[in-house]
Amino acid sequence: MADEDNKKKLQIKYDADQETGVYSNAVSVHMKKNEMIMDFGYIIPNVNPATIKVVSRVNVSHETAESFLKILSNAILDRKNKEKNESTDTTSE
Repeated sequence: MADEDNKKKLQIKYDADQETGVYSNAVSVHMKKNEMIMDFGYIIPNVNPATIKVVSRVNVSHETAESFLKILSNAILDRKNKEKNESTDTTSE
């Protein structure tokens, strides 16, 4: 009960032009002394040489990067477990 009282609610706000997000099928990560830089890009099809257009760059502290890694890992694990449970539900019928 005390844990529930201590949890803070966050409201996420973003500009209208960010509402739909951007598509990325490539990412590059660069580590610096005090930060991590992630370049999200889109591989342009049928272009020689292969070209990636960067659509977003995100700079984060190492602490934020570690937190992001944990959150992303948990989200992927949850998705895999859900898919596994859905496939066993359909095969048992």
